[in-house]
Amino acid sequence: MPKVFIKTLGCQANKADSERLLGDYVSRGFTETQDWKKADEIVINTCSVRKAAEDRVTGLILNINKHFPLNRPKIILTGCMIHHGDKEIHKLLPAVDEVLPISEVGFNIQAVRKDKNRALVPISSGCNSFCTYCIVPYSRGREKSRPLGEILDEITQLANNGFSEITLIGQNVNSFGLEKDGISLRKLYMSTHNASDVPTTPSQYKKPTGTPPFVTLLKEISRIPQIKTIRFFTANPWDFWDELIDEIASNEKIDRFIHLPVQSGSNRILKLMNRGYTREDYLRLIEKIKSKIPEVVFGTDIIVGFPGETDADFQDTVDLAKKVGFKIGFVARYSPRPGTVSNKIFTDDVSAKTKKDRWEILDKIINKDNLSQRPIVP
Repeated sequence: MPKVFIKTLGCQANKADSERLLGDYVSRGFTETQDWKKADEIVINTCSVRKAAEDRVTGLILNINKHFPLNRPKIILTGCMIHHGDKEIHKLLPAVDEVLPISEVGFNIQAVRKDKNRALVPISSGCNSFCTYCIVPYSRGREKSRPLGEILDEITQLANNGFSEITLIGQNVNSFGLEKDGISLRKLYMSTHNASDVPTTPSQYKKPTGTPPFVTLLKEISRIPQIKTIRFFTANPWDFWDELIDEIASNEKIDRFIHLPVQSGSNRILKLMNRGYTREDYLRLIEKIKSKIPEVVFGTDIIVGFPGETDADFQDTVDLAKKVGFKIGFVARYSPRPGTVSNKIFTDDVSAKTKKDRWEILDKIINKDNLSQRPIVP
């Protein structure tokens, strides 16, 4: 029986994708191995958020080639690195035998999950937001939601198989079902070097009439009696509707941990990032959520060392982090990614040492000082 080794790098979306990839291999008669040296095929599910993640892929492939001077296993690359395109990937990594868009592994494939109690369930793919630093709209394409009925069928089957905790996965879960009603995609002026030409948009989506589709999805999942806990990852500030806040407040099945990426506490940097809100907007939303859900716990994503970030900009981020009281934070040092707008029009002018220093300050404030209070994260 042939064996497959799957290496997963990056976010929970990649983890969920790898579970579907394994399901596809199992359906074709493969068994999984945890040792790539024993594999007939090696699948690397890649991340492109930072250069370090891509360097890990290069290192793994070099090790595979070194171990197998002849007759090595087939190497398949999937995930966010495929945004480079087949030609560039084969130039950078000539040992790669196949480039596989994850979209070719459909949601009809039954995922193989190691955890038999908690399940990751993707509800959408891609992203329409075009934050200037982010490769996701290019690597995963435009945002597309799964049909509500299809998601509920999957969760019902999971419930019948003994799962009691569900985590809904998407680049922006709260925009589920709204991409067709969206305002035109954010226009990014890639040919200019004038930062003022990168527009901000207060909301990527029109305010839905009636109940937002994501709230409807939460309500429907809650009606499945075996499901005891519902989490979601990740939500975005610009369309965190009042109806969503009210649903969380009134629905005991929804976890009180909310991951709400802020990325920066500086209005100037937020504008350069094309995030579409100000620090004041973000803090107002936090206070609104706290007022209706007193037991809420917040997590976030923050980038330090974005091009042009001054000490004053960073102090704005420190101040915001203290005001919110995040219990967990994924703090990243800015890394220019080829193909993104920020790489095209901004200079990576913050030193590596400054990025490291700023990372350590925020990591201590958000993570190390809260070790005893860390929530369960997806």
